[in-house]
Amino acid sequence: MSSSNPNTTGGPTTPSASGTSAASDKLLIVRSVDLLKSKDGQNRLEHHTDAYFSDKLIVRRGQTFQMWVEFSRPFNPKSDKLQLLLKLDSIFSSNPGIRISVPLVDVLEDGRWEMKIVEQKDKRVRLAVNTLPTASIGRYRVTVESFSQRGRLLFPCTPNDIYMLFNPWCEDDPVFLDNEAERKEYVLNSMGRIYYGTEQQIGARTWNFAQFEQDILEACLFLLEKGQVAMTEWRDPVIVSRMVSALVNSNDDRGVLMGNWSDSFEGGTTPTTWSGSGDILRKYYKSSGKPVKFGQCWVYAGVTTSVLRCLGIPTRCVTNFSSAHDTDLSLTTDIYLDEKLELIKDETSDSVWNFHVWNECWMTRQDLPAGNGGWQVVDATPQELSQGSYRCGPTPVSAVRNGQVDLKFDTPFVFAEVNSDRIYWQKKPDGSLSQVHVEKNSIGQHISTKAVGSDARVDITHLYKYPEGSEEERIAVETASRFGSKPTLYPSPTVNDVSIEIVMDGAGPRIGGDAKLSIVLKNTSSKQRTASLLYEVMVMYYTGVLKDTVKKDRIPIDLKPQETKTIPWTLQYNEYMNHLVDQGALMLTVTGRVNQTKQILATQLNFRLRTPDLIITPLEDAVVGKELTVKITIQNPLSQVLKNVLFRIEGLGMQSVRMIEHGDVEKLATVTLMEKFVPTISGSQKLLASMDCRQLTQVHGFADIVVKPE
Repeated sequence: MSSSNPNTTGGPTTPSASGTSAASDKLLIVRSVDLLKSKDGQNRLEHHTDAYFSDKLIVRRGQTFQMWVEFSRPFNPKSDKLQLLLKLDSIFSSNPGIRISVPLVDVLEDGRWEMKIVEQKDKRVRLAVNTLPTASIGRYRVTVESFSQRGRLLFPCTPNDIYMLFNPWCEDDPVFLDNEAERKEYVLNSMGRIYYGTEQQIGARTWNFAQFEQDILEACLFLLEKGQVAMTEWRDPVIVSRMVSALVNSNDDRGVLMGNWSDSFEGGTTPTTWSGSGDILRKYYKSSGKPVKFGQCWVYAGVTTSVLRCLGIPTRCVTNFSSAHDTDLSLTTDIYLDEKLELIKDETSDSVWNFHVWNECWMTRQDLPAGNGGWQVVDATPQELSQGSYRCGPTPVSAVRNGQVDLKFDTPFVFAEVNSDRIYWQKKPDGSLSQVHVEKNSIGQHISTKAVGSDARVDITHLYKYPEGSEEERIAVETASRFGSKPTLYPSPTVNDVSIEIVMDGAGPRIGGDAKLSIVLKNTSSKQRTASLLYEVMVMYYTGVLKDTVKKDRIPIDLKPQETKTIPWTLQYNEYMNHLVDQGALMLTVTGRVNQTKQILATQLNFRLRTPDLIITPLEDAVVGKELTVKITIQNPLSQVLKNVLFRIEGLGMQSVRMIEHGDVEKLATVTLMEKFVPTISGSQKLLASMDCRQLTQVHGFADIVVKPE
């Protein structure tokens, strides 16, 4: 029976008295059940689940759905009874399940498992079924239980299971989000933007979350079962999001993604090449839980967004630039210099990541004091153990802002990522340390997420911390540091009349060319100042881990009173070309001591060599069912051959990723691909492409394509 049945309201129609008693003497046998599960039917439209590729009934908790039941004879409300039995059972594990009985009532009340007959036609009844806004999510098996004077019968509806999800449209669900534009963005949008780079060179890549694609819902529920958490806990978004943060990495539970922060990705996919989560989750599900190689922070965040949006929790990707990784929970980021003011590399265990991507998901926190609901940080990148497992969150963003690092979960770690002070220590010959320089506003810059309803970048730093240097911000840092592992002793002020800064023009240098920066010194005193500056430029991973030194030298400085001096600094292509790792990241450290005052000068700039974009151009109008040719071009910016180039293309409603093995690309040559697609879905779509190549990473592009209906 299709869902085009008339939607009448009110109680059941009662059969006429003649013949009723004779009919009622017979067993009430269920002949068929129609769950009204079509994508364009009332149930899936009202529950905002019509975008899922699956043909199952997918509903959101706390909301009524409808179904038809056909019997062997007309249903008699006076003598017959009916109930639904719902079972949430583990499919892949031995976790104990959940059993729910849904009784038939005359009037539906909110907050109860109940059902009511809303229409009766001959031997068929249409039921409205009420679900709890706190029900466990998951795949429920359905059985219809019928009672008559002749006995009780069970009708299993296999394989017609019901998938139950969180419901951001329901006020009584802890994930309720009171803004339709935000629900469309954070639950229903399958395309997003993830930001990367450095605070002065912010890059963006488009990501296909693919949460509605084939097999993804099944993959997400398979993943939850790997969590070995009782299914009664699957009702709680706090527990589910914490569980997902552990399961998206493979470190201690054979979760989805194996991390790799080296410069060798043999036997797997280079992290910069992924452009969506669908391929990753499908591979994991179809291999019965074999971790996929390889992930780094933005891949973990992309997959986490996919899983949580698929399950119904509003989620977004958030990038923090100059993100501190505080390994000793001192709530400071410590940099160690020797007597000559050179960096002591093996003692600097705290690292500052150029950028780090995590997630925020939206929920109330009934387990915490009032005011801590709303956005919560969840981070699946395996950095530190939390209660014995590699996971992080959910951490209330409001608690981070106020320095309330005693609130769960993992608030000290997140606080240090966005708001710790960077302290330079000098090691003396006897091994003792003295603080020589403090930077109070270098950590946690331009915290970014995609705007609601557009591809613009939104800066949300103000949600994580008060304005740098404000009294509220200093109070938050001091509140937090009371819980740190070592009290912070700020040095007594000495004469600080010389300032130093590294300046980059515009969007910064491109890969294949020379990198040009400037070192700017200002003497604010009325006397001459001299110094010897030591600079060292090192190749580093985006995580702040240093690989090797590319160039190192000293520059003598002579500043007249009140003088500002700009010193040009250049790193040539032939100096760096054989040293780069994953994302063309470099760090320039400049240190020195003013001879007259003994003031220590110290500054660092992380910068990246920008890569070219893939240019994607549709050659004709896109129409559903018609072949579309798309041109994809890229110029090799390097004076060296690119080896074994692989292109990956996804989006445009495709249910899988297309791989193109291109081979080698000559130095400075331009590649042009002509690819054909047949769009299946009308409306605004995105086509994503990325290039995988050992010599040139982080190359990607996208095109917005409006597909017209047939």
